[in-house]
Amino acid sequence: MAHVILGLLLITPQSFYDLIRGFEAGIALFYSASSGSIKRALDTLLAGGSIEVASAEAGGRGRKVYRVTDAGRQEFHAWMTAELTGPDLETAALSRLYFLGLLPPAERVPVLRRITTRVETDLARLSALDRHLRALEVPEEHRDLATHQRATLDYGIAAHRFTLDWFRAHIAQHEPPSR
Repeated sequence: MAHVILGLLLITPQSFYDLIRGFEAGIALFYSASSGSIKRALDTLLAGGSIEVASAEAGGRGRKVYRVTDAGRQEFHAWMTAELTGPDLETAALSRLYFLGLLPPAERVPVLRRITTRVETDLARLSALDRHLRALEVPEEHRDLATHQRATLDYGIAAHRFTLDWFRAHIAQHEPPSR
């Protein structure tokens, strides 16, 4: 969450309410967040020195506009260029893809390659599970259940294959031509 907020603030300084609208307008398609989780992440980023208050209106609600500090820029860059971790590959990959234009062009393809490496790793794990399960004999009383559980695995494998093909094609579009 914090890195997504840093990305949004790198695009332009924003208030808490602007960030909520930013999530609703597009980021919610791949990253779901409540206003409470956005507020907590903002407070954490502010306390850690990754963002600062750029301006604050006096009176009333005292609307604050936040911007990224140099430390926040470094944190965002480190996240963008790091290996993808955590169980939610789709969110990790799409979050980086969404903000890829904030990196210098020379750093974009390596990020895309790290994404494809993670997809390949996860696909290999799912494929190994598929091979293992195909070798098992399922008792008659569990076959109907196993059929739908297998369908879930088949979906995961197909989704990973699509993702891998899509990212490879995207890399091909953005790789510098070889000499």
